[in-house]
Amino acid sequence: MQAHLEQYKVFKAVADSGNISATAKSLYLSQSAVSQSIKTLESSLGVRLFSRSRRGVTLTNDGRTLYEYVSGALALLEAGENRLNESRELTRGELTIGASNTLTESYLLRYLQEYHRSYPGVRVRILNGTSRRVMNYLHGGTCDLAFVTTDEPVEGFDNRLCLKTHTSFVAAADYPVDFDRAYTLAEISAMPLILLEREAGSRRFLENCFLKEGLRLEPEIELASYELLISLAGIGLGVAGVTEEFSQDALDRGIVRKIKLTEPLPERAVSMLTLKNTGTSMAARKFMELIQS
Repeated sequence: MQAHLEQYKVFKAVADSGNISATAKSLYLSQSAVSQSIKTLESSLGVRLFSRSRRGVTLTNDGRTLYEYVSGALALLEAGENRLNESRELTRGELTIGASNTLTESYLLRYLQEYHRSYPGVRVRILNGTSRRVMNYLHGGTCDLAFVTTDEPVEGFDNRLCLKTHTSFVAAADYPVDFDRAYTLAEISAMPLILLEREAGSRRFLENCFLKEGLRLEPEIELASYELLISLAGIGLGVAGVTEEFSQDALDRGIVRKIKLTEPLPERAVSMLTLKNTGTSMAARKFMELIQS
């Protein structure tokens, strides 16, 4: 750009007022500074922009041509600045979160409700998928934050611990098991199991835990919905592998009961992931603060 932005602002102001003196007062500049700015702009562009008279100044044909472009450009810049201010103050903006259906329903829902109540102008989008898929979303820049359940920190991302979780097996209160004694993993594997589909991270976690004991899981029922795990176990169709923290309501209400294990399964963690060495939007930062408060 041959001229500086400030020169174009002065040019537009002079064109709008038709008077250099009035423009100088409105911009808190001296008349000589305004005149010099116009002369410098005309010199850099190689054209006369104004015709001068005792009444003031008027645009030349070249000046009118330039004015159309300058007006549009400055209006766009002002709109962009306003949009940034709105995003910074969270009167507008967008937040995209990647998370599984289970984490969205069982963990994030109350935070999403509170966030929307605090920042109703921010558009919130949820991209559902397995942990692997939402990490791909984050890596590709499709989402701002990703929430995953893992056994250990995920390499290549900044990990923020949100919640420790525990995997349990549950059944209906009248299911034919002895809730007072502890069962081995071998005994559990022989029961009619209700598990999430193979693509789910919690299913892969269970498969690995049992494989370490030389056991293979062959569930009677495989589901895509976490809520159905509890529902089907609650009507006695089998024993469901669940995340205890996400099933507490059903346990408290007696819909299902926890089956004791001789050895508890390893802890897992819900983590919030962001890209390393990458800035986050104000909308994302506010959500992160809410999660970690």
